[in-house]
Amino acid sequence: MGFQAYLRIKAAAAVLGVSVNTLRNWERSGKLLAYRHPVNGHRLYKREDLDALLASVERHRLVPDSDSDAVHADE
Repeated sequence: MGFQAYLRIKAAAAVLGVSVNTLRNWERSGKLLAYRHPVNGHRLYKREDLDALLASVERHRLVPDSDSDAVHADE
């Protein structure tokens, strides 16, 4: 896997629609793995990791909320 499969933090944030600070927080909390460039130490994110995260979010969004379909007694 070459460096083409990796994105810098700004590009990764744009793909996910979040800020670079959010990516840094997710890295610290273990939600997303950041790799380091061997020469300059900058954060790099695997495109496949970002795609997997987006797919996971989409799957969770498609699962209906149990409260949204519930019939309430006061209705």
